Amino acid sequence: MSAPPVVEAANLRVVFPGGLQAVRGVSFALGRERLGIVGESGSGKSTVCRALLGLVPASARIEAERLSIGGRSVLGLTPRGWRDIRGKRAGMILQDARYSLNPVLRVGTQIEETFRAHHRISRAEARRRTLASLEAVRIDDPESVYRRYPHEISGGMGQRVMIAMMLAPEPDVLVADEPTSALDVTVAARVLTTLDDLVTRRGMGLILVSHNLDLVGRFCDRVLVMHHGRVVEELQGHALERATHPYTRGLLAASPRLDRPMAELPVLARDSAGPR
Repeated sequence: MSAPPVVEAANLRVVFPGGLQAVRGVSFALGRERLGIVGESGSGKSTVCRALLGLVPASARIEAERLSIGGRSVLGLTPRGWRDIRGKRAGMILQDARYSLNPVLRVGTQIEETFRAHHRISRAEARRRTLASLEAVRIDDPESVYRRYPHEISGGMGQRVMIAMMLAPEPDVLVADEPTSALDVTVAARVLTTLDDLVTRRGMGLILVSHNLDLVGRFCDRVLVMHHGRVVEELQGHALERATHPYTRGLLAASPRLDRPMAELPVLARDSAGPR
């Protein structure tokens, strides 16, 4: 018997005041795998992830036939119910994580608080686990980083600190929203390698939101392509280059390639599904 999905969404809709539908009937199931969500800015990919964790504005309305994490419905949860989901069941890494950290607390203190909030352990044990988690995300000098403030660490180190913090409660799924877009190529590769290693060893599910189709195609097991709030195509990551939908073909054509130099890149037409 196959394992139940870690995340399940059926006909998910997110409606903002005035009737604006940012997400229109999105459905998917996530197992213990790496799922990529791609599309232009405004396509709804980040809104899907925020709806999953109840992080959309209070003025927005979330509707779905089913929306669950670890088999538990997250529709209509109370604030206390969300506290049981966030961290324990699902964690989220945002773009440029340094700005998600508290600027007046040391890095180690913030990770320790996460451990103590979700596990009944002493302060000494929380410190030991914090140093071990920093080492697990490939930080060479955990003791030094433990004592620093967020403004004293680099962008790549900040992303890895946030990964360590989000993994402290041992969630079933990790959502990474553009986790490498503010990083250079070398540091981004290290962050993705760290994520891949941790997800594989811990048997977690991962949702990676990105504009980078090449990265998602190489890193993810499956890819959802979103356009105007809808999923227009679903593919295996390794088969992304063989996409058939005009919009996906347009996204691929608009990506610069060293092996196919062009004088001018195609531009996606906003009122249609393909390039112009």
